[in-house]
Amino acid sequence: MRPIETRYARSGDVRIAYQVIGQGSFDLVFVPGFISNLDLQWEDEGYSRLLKRLSAFSRPILFD
Repeated sequence: MRPIETRYARSGDVRIAYQVIGQGSFDLVFVPGFISNLDLQWEDEGYSRLLKRLSAFSRPILFD
């Protein structure tokens, strides 16, 4: 899988990092636990494999 672009949205003075994976027929917002890091999570093989499988039929949206 090619590297995923990290994008940023604004909410007041805060910037929220997010990534959109795949081109599935519906959006799936993936809510992280208490602490997350969009770049580091891809280094976990199990987590990466899960996201790749989800992107086969949906369009996962991840955020920090």
